[in-house]
Amino acid sequence: MKLRLFLSISLLTISGLIAANIKLPEIFSDNMVLQRDIEIPVWGWADAGERITISFGEQKVKTIADKDGKWMARLAPEKAGGPFSMTIRGKTEITLKNILVGDVWLCSGQSNMEWPLWNTNKGMEELKNADNEFIRLIEVPHTTSLSPENDIVSDGWVVSNAETARNFSAVGYYFGILLEEKLDIPIGLIHSSWGGTRVEPWTSAESCEKNSFLKEWYEKIKQVDIETLKKQEAEKLSKYNDLLDKALGKTGTPHPFVNPEYNDGEWQQMNLPSLWEDGGIGEFDGIVWFRKKFALPENFNLNKAALKIGKIDDTDITWLNGTIVGQTYMQYAKLREYVIPEGILIHGENTITVRVEDYIGGGGIYGNYDEMVISDGETRVSLTGSWKYKKEDISVPRNPRNPDANILRPNDYPTLLYNAMINPLVPYGIKGVIWYQGESNAGSITESVRYRELFPIMINDWRNKWEQEGDFTFLFVQLANYMEPAEEPKDESWAYLRESQTITSETVPNTGMACIIDIGEANDIHPRNKKDVGYRLALAALKKAYQKDVVYSGPFFDEFSPEGRKAILTFTHVGSGLTVKDRYGYVNGFAVAGPDKKFYFAKAEITDRDKVTVYAPPDVPEIVSVRYGWANNPDDLNLYNKEGLPAVPFRTDNW
Repeated sequence: MKLRLFLSISLLTISGLIAANIKLPEIFSDNMVLQRDIEIPVWGWADAGERITISFGEQKVKTIADKDGKWMARLAPEKAGGPFSMTIRGKTEITLKNILVGDVWLCSGQSNMEWPLWNTNKGMEELKNADNEFIRLIEVPHTTSLSPENDIVSDGWVVSNAETARNFSAVGYYFGILLEEKLDIPIGLIHSSWGGTRVEPWTSAESCEKNSFLKEWYEKIKQVDIETLKKQEAEKLSKYNDLLDKALGKTGTPHPFVNPEYNDGEWQQMNLPSLWEDGGIGEFDGIVWFRKKFALPENFNLNKAALKIGKIDDTDITWLNGTIVGQTYMQYAKLREYVIPEGILIHGENTITVRVEDYIGGGGIYGNYDEMVISDGETRVSLTGSWKYKKEDISVPRNPRNPDANILRPNDYPTLLYNAMINPLVPYGIKGVIWYQGESNAGSITESVRYRELFPIMINDWRNKWEQEGDFTFLFVQLANYMEPAEEPKDESWAYLRESQTITSETVPNTGMACIIDIGEANDIHPRNKKDVGYRLALAALKKAYQKDVVYSGPFFDEFSPEGRKAILTFTHVGSGLTVKDRYGYVNGFAVAGPDKKFYFAKAEITDRDKVTVYAPPDVPEIVSVRYGWANNPDDLNLYNKEGLPAVPFRTDNW
C-alpha cells in the first residue's frame, strides 16, 4: 500500500513537471534570424496562468499563459546585428543561442522552389563557397492537415555551409546570398514548399469561404473521414504490393512485360524524354510501363556498359533484357545512372523496360536528350525517341513505403498545406515572401485564367494572417518557357498563366515578378539555371522591399498604337533602353492578327529606346492585335533592356 502511494505521488510530481515545461514552436531555435525593425513576436506554451519572462539583449518582457496554456509576447524592434541569446523563463527555463537580427524571407511554392542547390548549374561548385555565418536556413517538412496546426517538426535553424545548403532551395539560397552581399545584414531563409502543388492548398479556410470556386471545393473537406481513408489506403497497399511482387518476380515467374520476346504491339507510343502529362497520358498519378528496343553495334564493349535513362518522376524499376539493372524510390530530381553487369547486353537488338510510379504532379521519364543513353565510354547509343507504354490498372497508395504518412495528398483539398506548413509559422516576423509556383495550375486555359483570381487571394490571405504593419513584400517567379515550341501561333495554357502572373504584379500592391522566359528548357520543367532566378528575385527585392535605385524588371508592354499594316508598341521598365540579342537587329517572338483574329508571326524591330514597331505579313491587311511570346515555349525571344532582363510576354487583345 505504501509503495502504491509512493508511486502515485511520484507520477503526479513527474506529470506536474512535464506540464510545467515551457515549450516553444520549432521555428524558434538556436541559430535563428529574427526580423529587424519590427516588433518581434515570441510565443509558446506553458501551464495556464504561468508567468513568462523573455530576456533578449537589454530587453525583458513579461506575459502570462492564457487558459489554454498559450502565451505571446512582442519584443521592441531591434537593429540588425548579433549574435545574441534569448532566455524564456517560467517554471522552467529555455535559452536559445547564436541568434542574429536581420531580414527573414519565406521561400515557398512547388518543385522549382524546392529544387536543391546541388542539382543546379555549377551547384556543386557553389557549395564550396557556402560557408556563411550570416545566412541561416530552416526547412519545413512535407505534411498535410485538415485543420490549422500550431507547430512543425523541424531540426531547427542551421548556419549555411556545404552540408546544410546542399539540399536547400537553390532559388532561396541564391536570393539570400545576393541580399546579404548587397545589404550587409544577416538573412534568414524559411523554406516551405512542395513539388507538384497547386495554389489552392496553400490558402487558408477563411479565404476559401469568401470565394465561390474555393468554397465549393473546400466544403468537401468537411466530409473527409481519415479512418475510412486509412482503410482504403490499406486495401490499395495490399493490391500494390501484390503487383510489385509480381513485377520483381517474387511470385515465382518473371513479369511478362520484362520478357524481351513479349509482344507490345498493342501498346501506345510516346516520345521520350517527356513528362507523361505532355506525352499523351494527361493528368495521371499511378504506374506506367515503358519499353523500347535498341541495337548495339559490334564494336560496343558489352563489359563496360553504363545506362542513363534521364530523370524519373517519382520511382522506377529498370530491366535490360529481362534482368533488373537498377531501381530508385521517390527521387524525382535524380538522374538515373545504372552500371550494367556483364552478361546482360548483346550485340544487336536489346530491350529496355522501365516501370515508373508517380504519386503527385508530373510523372514519367523526362530531362535532357543527352541524359538518355547507353555507353561503353566511347560508343554512345541514344535511347530517346519513340517508346511503347502501357498504364497499370491500379490506384497507387499515396505513400507506398509509409502508408500512415500524409494520408491526404496536398492537392486533394484547399487549405491542406496552409494548415500544416504555413499556419505554424504565423506570426514569426518576416520581411517578405518569394514564391515559385504556377505550373500545376496551368493544366488548361480555364485554370490559367482562374489563377489571376486565386493567386491574389492567397497573397492577401497570408498578409492578413501575419498582421504585420503594411503589406509585406511578395515576390514571385513567372513561368519559364517549357515544352515543344509551336510552329505556328496558337493559344496555350502557360501563356495565360503568365498573363495571370503579370496582372497580379500590376494590381496587387508591393509585389514584384521575376521574368525567366529566357532560361527554360523544352524537355525539363525544372530549369537548372536557378542562379539567375534567385538573382532576378533579389533585384525585385532591392527595389520593392529596400527602395534601392535598381532596374529590377525587363520591359513591360504599355501602349499599343496600330497604324494600318504596322503597329507601334511602347514599353516601360526599359532601363537604359531596349536592345535585341540578334546580329541582324530584328526582334523575334511577335505575332499579329487582323479582323479575322488569326495570328501570324511578324517581323519587328526596335525604333526608339522604349518602342518596337511590328509589321504585318501579307496575310494580315490591318493589324488589330499583337502578341509577344504567347506560347508554352517561345524559345527564340530576344527582346531585353540593356540591363540584360528579358521583356515580359503579353498580348494587346482580350480574346
